[in-house]
Parts: sequence; structure tokens; C-alpha cells
Amino acid sequence: MTPGPVEVDPRVLRALSYPILGQFDPEFTVLMNETSELLRHLFRTENRRAYPVDGTSRSGIEAALVSLIEPGDRVLVPIFGRFGHLLYEITERCGATVIAIEREWGGVFSPEELAEAVRRERPDLVAVVHGETSTGRMQPLDGVGDACREVGALLVVDAVATIGGVPVETDAWQLDAVVGGTQKCLSIPSGMAPLTYNDRAERKLLARKRIERGLRTAGGPEGGPEAWERQAAAVIRSNYLDLSQLQDYWSPARLNHHTEMTSMLYALREGVRIALSEGLEARFARHELHGSALAAGLAAMGLELYGDPASKLPVVACVTIPDGIDGERVRAMLLHGFGVEIAGSFGPLKGKIWRIGTMGFSCRRTNVLHTLGALEATLLRCGYRLPPGEAVQAALDVYERSGAGAGV
Repeated sequence: MTPGPVEVDPRVLRALSYPILGQFDPEFTVLMNETSELLRHLFRTENRRAYPVDGTSRSGIEAALVSLIEPGDRVLVPIFGRFGHLLYEITERCGATVIAIEREWGGVFSPEELAEAVRRERPDLVAVVHGETSTGRMQPLDGVGDACREVGALLVVDAVATIGGVPVETDAWQLDAVVGGTQKCLSIPSGMAPLTYNDRAERKLLARKRIERGLRTAGGPEGGPEAWERQAAAVIRSNYLDLSQLQDYWSPARLNHHTEMTSMLYALREGVRIALSEGLEARFARHELHGSALAAGLAAMGLELYGDPASKLPVVACVTIPDGIDGERVRAMLLHGFGVEIAGSFGPLKGKIWRIGTMGFSCRRTNVLHTLGALEATLLRCGYRLPPGEAVQAALDVYERSGAGAGV
């Protein structure tokens, strides 16, 4: 019951066991095409480009940023948790001039604040986290894309924690590139980073690719050493994470860029098929329901939920560790006594909150009730005074009011 990785859906585990096909076997390229189409539905986009980067979620984030940021570009990074700092670090390594705006952990920016910052700073690119699992907050994005279009900026979104669990409206919110994760709400093992990007982003990729080809021609660019140096700086520095090459691998051209992670593609395809067959709206409602039941149970124990409730990420509950309670002892007792794993946090919140995820296959009634009962028993054992039995009853009340009955 962490904010990732979570339990893998049994159907996905089964798909991982399928026999290996060659990466250019006609049967396998059909699976690649199917996966791209499934990802378009998952991201709610008409983009031509929708495919996974082989590697953990960070590989997708790095691929998007290293491919879209040229040295000297102005990049705006709103920071309201651990993973905003990660975006800052990556963009800085890309040679960008990074403009950070920060919000105290536990809150987010209003879309109006972000739009105003975009208009004020006029960046080339904005990189923002949608679901910040370190603080359990969700950043509203509707309207930010409009401001980015006004100033000609690309909007790149880390949706690792939200894709498949809460709405991610790529086209409606005018997001230029979106990176998702497998090990959270999709209940697939970590190892692939599905992403999508639009024609605006692709134009920048292709412009950088043309520069690289020009540098390979005899004589190089006109204008002498300075022009050569300037153009050389614009070349995408990574080979493995170069989206201009990866998109050719995923196109009918089938550029032999790398050896595809065959079994992980099986898993990704099956996990996205499961999400779409459930229905995205139904899936979002399920995550909202079980997150609400968990939150109600925690409150009934007298525990305080951390952060601004208006910006709570529906798939993560952050709980303030009560005074006098050893948070790590509680986590160990839950794990070894009840088979329940919850997470701590990072940076200024280390040792101050627990983070409990309700994501993907882990997001079900039996897990929520078991977690609440186990946490109650553990806290009582640690000397915390609470009303026994109220947590599970509060969660059951939420399920009863929702009409979920005894369902999962």
C-alpha cells in the first residue's frame, strides 16, 4: 500500500511469461502498433506519437527533457515537493537556464499563478509534476497550456503517479509532452515509461535532428567555429534517450535503435488493456472511492491528514505521524505483523508523515479495510490512544453511502 511500486495485476504477471518474439517479428510489430493505439486512449490524445521508453519512469522524464531542452533555453519549473526538485536537476543538467518557483510542501499552485509566471518569465519550456507523491498533492493544470501557447513555450508534464488513476487530459489541457509510469496506477512492474507528445514538440525534435545531420556534412555550417559551436550545442546529447530516434523505432521505418524489452511490452500492453476495459471514468471513480474510504478511516482514528485538502492527490493519503510515535517502528510492525507495506517520505517530511497509496490493483476494498485494521492495532500496541473499531466502521460508511455494498 505504498505510492509505488504497487501490486501487479495477475493478468499482467501472466503476460510477462509469454514466449519471446524478435523485435522485428511481424507479430511483435503488430503488438507495438496496438500498444501505441492503446496509449493514445490512455493519455486521451490524438497525438501521432505515443509509445514507451525502455527504463523506469525517470527514463521517460529524462528522454522528454533532454530531447526538448537546448542549452541556454529558459525553463520554468514549479516546485512543491521532491519530484519538482528532480525536474529542476534534470533541466539544469540539460544546460538550461532554470527559473524555479516554489510553494511550501503540502500545497500546490493555482492554475492562475502558473499562467502568470509563464507570461512573466516567457520560458521556452515549462516542466511540472502533476501528482507529487512525496507530499500527496495534485497540481491543477487546466488553463496552463493556454498561457504556454501565448508565449510559445512547450508544456512537459510528469504524470507518473496519475496516469490510469486520475484524469490526465493531454489534448484538452494542451499538454505538449506527458510522461506516465507503469508501477503505480497501472499496476505493471517498473521498467517502462509510456509517453506522448504532439506536433509542437516534434517540430523541436526534428529541428535539432536537422542540425545534427548538417554537422555531419562536409565542411560543416557556414560562419566558422562560432557557428559550429553554437549548432553543436543544439544537438541532442543522449543517444538512448533521443526521442527523434525513438519515434523512428516506433514508426513504420523501424529504425534499429535498440533491442526492445519484449516481455515488458507484453506487460504494458496488457496493463493498459485492463485499464481501458474497466473504463477510464469507472477507474477514476474506483480510485476516488477507495481513497476516500481510507481517508475517512484515518480521520476516525484521530490521525491528521497532511497538506491542503483542496489539493489532495486522490491515490495517496499522507498521514502526520503522531507525537511520541516511532514512525519506522509502526511501518515495521505493519509489514512483518500484517503483511502491509506503507511508505515514509523525503526531505523535510522525512520521519514526519506516512504515505499510503491506493493505486491500481492495490486499490480495492479488502486492502483498505485490512490496512485500517492493521494500522489501528499497531498504533494501539505502540501506546497511541484511539477509539477502537471506528476506523473500519468509518470506511464501511463511505462504501455504504456510495452504494458499493460488499463489492471491491
